[in-house]
Amino acid sequence: MTDHTMPAGEPLLAVNNLQVVYGGAIEALRDVSFEVHPGQIVALLGANGAGKSTVLKAISGILDFEDGKIEKGEIRYAGAQLGRMTAANIVGRGLVHVPEGRRLFASMTVQENLVVGGHHRNRAGLGDSLDYVYNLFPRLLERRAQIAGYLSGGEQQMVAIGRALMSKPRILALDEPGLGLAPLVVNEIFERIRQLSRDEKLTILLVEQNAMKALAIADRAYIMENGRVMLTGSSADLKDNPDVREFYLGIKSGEVQSMRDVKHYKRRKRWLS
Repeated sequence: MTDHTMPAGEPLLAVNNLQVVYGGAIEALRDVSFEVHPGQIVALLGANGAGKSTVLKAISGILDFEDGKIEKGEIRYAGAQLGRMTAANIVGRGLVHVPEGRRLFASMTVQENLVVGGHHRNRAGLGDSLDYVYNLFPRLLERRAQIAGYLSGGEQQMVAIGRALMSKPRILALDEPGLGLAPLVVNEIFERIRQLSRDEKLTILLVEQNAMKALAIADRAYIMENGRVMLTGSSADLKDNPDVREFYLGIKSGEVQSMRDVKHYKRRKRWLS
């Protein structure tokens, strides 16, 4: 059956049957496959421990730092195999990862953090990228001389995204960009992500626990459980899926359920049977 929600042509990023093991013993991913086409926002959804962040670490070449290893499968980006490339080479090819927790240089200023992200660019390109980031996040222009460690969580997230954008990526991989932020700030961050896709045609791979927020801006989503992809489809289809509505959006028969009811979703997931 043809999936009419998938764009025609070659994907920019294709992950096929990926298996990742930590410490030679703990299987974190099993047979994970998905595609990201140019200009799409693709979301990886699921609870803590589902394997979403491990996917981003695998495609960005940083599994070694946590004793992780790709045991089988392949990762193809822009026609090249990424499995054995270094993280620096992957960034140089235009795939940039914004990790969970932001991980800024806390003792450096906002602008110094941004400049680090564009370290390989010439002076003119660096200036253009700074202007672009400051236009996207005007608050950072006001804070450009402030020490990053003293910023609010939302401002730090803006710096982390801005630092990634300094290198003019082809794919921006975001790990939980709304984690720990106030609802109004989350709305602002997600609106900027939508803007990057809409206005700049930037391809975005979004890891997120907040399914409602992610499905509101994504073109397509993959739902993960226990290191496997269990359900996939367009965001529109998934928002209408009764299991997704009940177990991830907390909605049943048009009403929001209590969190106590939502927490029992594992017992009755029809796509796991």
